[in-house]
Amino acid sequence: MIRRILRYPEPLLKKVATAVPQIDGALVGTIDDMVETMYAAPGVGLAAPQIGLSQRVIVLDVDHENKGTHLLKIVNPVIAEREGEIVWEEGCLSVRDYVAEVTRSARVLVRGYTPDQQEIAIEGTGLLAVALQHEIDHLDGKLFLDRISRLKRDLYRRRLKKMERDGREPPARRESLI
Repeated sequence: MIRRILRYPEPLLKKVATAVPQIDGALVGTIDDMVETMYAAPGVGLAAPQIGLSQRVIVLDVDHENKGTHLLKIVNPVIAEREGEIVWEEGCLSVRDYVAEVTRSARVLVRGYTPDQQEIAIEGTGLLAVALQHEIDHLDGKLFLDRISRLKRDLYRRRLKKMERDGREPPARRESLI
C-alpha cells in the first residue's frame, strides 16, 4: 500500500524515532509499504518517520537500472564507522522542490537488522553512503535542510511560505535524489 509522505515542516519529521524492540508481521508489512511508497514517489530512500511512524526503519535502492536487485531494508540502523568527506547534491521526498549540496562522510559502515531478524553490516561509498546517512538523519529528526547554511535554509522557508500563501504547489520532480 502506498503511504502518504509527510512534508516539511511537519513536526514529526523533527522527532527522534524510537528503536524497534521486536520485528513482527505488522512491521514487515509496514516495510513493504515503505518500499512501494519509495518506488512510487519515486525516490532512492525512505525512512519510517516520513510516513508518520516514529520507528527506526529505512529502505533504500540506489540502483535505478536494476530496481529491486539491491534493495535494502534496515531495522535499527546505526552508523558504526565513517571516514572521508564527499559533497553531494541532495533532495528529499519530504522537502518540496529543493535540492542543495550537502557535505557527508565519503564512506560509512552501517549495522542493523533485516526484516527477518538477521544482523547485517553494509559498507557504502558514493550515493549509497550519502543515502544511508540521509535516511538515518531522518531517524534522528534531521532533514538535509539542517545540514545547509542558515541563509539557504531561510531562503527555502520563505519560498515555501510564498508558494503556500499563493496557493501554489511546487512542480512535481521526476525523481528525488534521496
